[in-house]
Amino acid sequence: MKLGAHMPIAGGVWTALERGARLGCEAIQMFVKNNHQWFGPPLTASAQARFAAQRAASGLEMVFGHAGYLINLAGPDGPKRDKSIQSLIQEIQLAAELGLPFLVLHPGAHLGAGETVGLRRVVVGLDEVLRATAGAPVRLALENTAGQGTCLGGQLWHLVEIYQQVEQPDRLGLCLDTAHLFAAGYDIRTARGWNAVLHQIESALGLDQLLAMHLNDSATALGSRHDRHAHIGQGHLGRATFARILNDPRLSQLPGCLETPKSRDLHEDAVNLAVLRSLRRAVGGKD
Repeated sequence: MKLGAHMPIAGGVWTALERGARLGCEAIQMFVKNNHQWFGPPLTASAQARFAAQRAASGLEMVFGHAGYLINLAGPDGPKRDKSIQSLIQEIQLAAELGLPFLVLHPGAHLGAGETVGLRRVVVGLDEVLRATAGAPVRLALENTAGQGTCLGGQLWHLVEIYQQVEQPDRLGLCLDTAHLFAAGYDIRTARGWNAVLHQIESALGLDQLLAMHLNDSATALGSRHDRHAHIGQGHLGRATFARILNDPRLSQLPGCLETPKSRDLHEDAVNLAVLRSLRRAVGGKD
């Protein structure tokens, strides 16, 4: 697995690459604009050129994006849904300009309308977004969630149903978050539990549709439905779980990125990456 972390873009999108390279990342995840705003300014030609140059110099094997958290395609008709659709369209366009292969996307929250209605809204919204960005070679990797509140994605079948209902499934993929799986009730601490998750994906969609992993320990218990990430080995999943995942040959070519708590100097990422690398070596994984 190609190890890395989510990198901040403060100072310009190219700084995510600089930060990742300093930490020795093999892969990074990044936002393509300010995550606290619906829309961002267009990328200037100089920003795109600087990003491309830094990408070439960084040695990073994989760089991908994460869509903004304001986006909610499962919500009801209204201004927020309209902004969600237009915001995602812009993010796909920005990702294409940066040469990113995919954006990770949370399915959204149905806000009380129920799973069936919420999932249908997501499908309709994705169809609109994908039609509007038909020329962009950017996929959307649907991410599983902890199932908190009315959020969709806590059950893997939610992602499968969205995937199977959209008009352009070739523009989609999946991203698995370890902490979210555990909080949603999937006990991936055992080989049996982990294999059951991959079997469900393989039988429904194929493992080739899995584009990325989020490597996060869980600060909350199995089935808690609370999304709280912990440092690797310091939560309920433990180091043995990550050793199994990191050395699973089915995932050897995937990027695996941390989304664990961090401060401005990113020293926590350095520590967590060191732990992951030691686990990858410990049972014969290639470092």
